[in-house]
Amino acid sequence: MSRVLIVGAGLTGSICACLLRRELPNKFNIVVWDKSRGAGGRMSTSRSPSNPKCTVDLGAQYISATPYYARIHSSFYEELLAQDLLKPLVVPVEDIVYKEEGILNYVTPSGVSSIVKHYLNKSGAEVLYNRHVTHIYQKDAGWEVCHKEGAPERFDIVVLTMPVPQILQLQGDVGSLMGENQLKRLRAVSYSSRYALGLFYKAGVRIDVPWAAKYFSNNPCIRFIAIDDKKRNLASKDFGPSVVVHTSVPFGVQHLEQEKDAVQNIILEELEKVMPELPQPESIKFQKWRYSQKPDVTAILVLRGLPVQIGDGSSNFNTCLVSSYSYILKRYSTQKFKF
Repeated sequence: MSRVLIVGAGLTGSICACLLRRELPNKFNIVVWDKSRGAGGRMSTSRSPSNPKCTVDLGAQYISATPYYARIHSSFYEELLAQDLLKPLVVPVEDIVYKEEGILNYVTPSGVSSIVKHYLNKSGAEVLYNRHVTHIYQKDAGWEVCHKEGAPERFDIVVLTMPVPQILQLQGDVGSLMGENQLKRLRAVSYSSRYALGLFYKAGVRIDVPWAAKYFSNNPCIRFIAIDDKKRNLASKDFGPSVVVHTSVPFGVQHLEQEKDAVQNIILEELEKVMPELPQPESIKFQKWRYSQKPDVTAILVLRGLPVQIGDGSSNFNTCLVSSYSYILKRYSTQKFKF
């Protein structure tokens, strides 16, 4: 079997691994590396340090399906709903803007990272964390991949699902083997940046607001707040509530290189103005999303022989499915997929 390395244990990487295993079960030995300590990527769920049952989604907040994607990806939604990994979003989200009619929103009772973990488990891949890839060299018909934590390893195929700037920072042969047009497109990719705070509370604490989540259009710092357990329609005496705060993109760009403590204090000061009756949290999780928004060009690169850039122009649940199914599997499967 060909040995395949997927770099990135986020949504795209996990779906790639799962679909390769499902459609071509005896063709690939799949390995997944991620530089972080766990799965999720931008679909990140954090746990309270004092109570692991109290969680908060720091990245993606809910999954939206347009009528088109709800139809063509119905089997994926049905599977996730049947296993209680998805549930309809039934609580109020104030000032949410819909780009078209008929959009269905779903939440994840166990946190958004549960979807990534689901696909990784189904893939049967060997998943290794704290593997920060630094160099990729072409070796005969395969690739030698180096990481910070140990000896290099050989693979027949390498799939990169990390943000474009991180692909361009890789040392070795990747850049020299790509055409100038590909490099030009990749260098032109732009991302937004933002910060997120997760606030954890003790059991018994009440946060009395009439909404589960709310968008703020005129605040210079805060763009979105969610009472995360309320957003997911959870209620339990075993853990307290959790709150997630996302900053606006202009704020994220303006303060991107500032010290963590200084930025956190600014966000908390603004949060107190917006929600003056919010109790003091038991603990806080701080997250910088340097690459938080949809890129102009997808960050998927497949290396087999010569690098070939593939993908679509977005990075949400549905377009990750489109990228993985319609591009990667078309290269190896005799089945026909229409998107």
